[in-house]
Amino acid sequence: MEWDVEIDAEGLKCPLPVLRLKQRLRGIAPGQVVCLRATDPMAAIDVPHFCTEEGHDFLGSDTSGPCPAYLVRKRA
Repeated sequence: MEWDVEIDAEGLKCPLPVLRLKQRLRGIAPGQVVCLRATDPMAAIDVPHFCTEEGHDFLGSDTSGPCPAYLVRKRA
């Protein structure tokens, strides 16, 4: 899948990856997709929870590589 914005949160601990995601989502248009790269194991729980709470679409994750990636589409 393609995305519009990529956030590198590698090495950052909870809650910083989600805070960076939240900040970046404020600056993009509805419907755009953000790829968050985060090594913190809690991101696997925090990102989907954040999306549910804020109404964004959690599009899934790819945890097969050295740095997991989480895809989020900004709500309309």
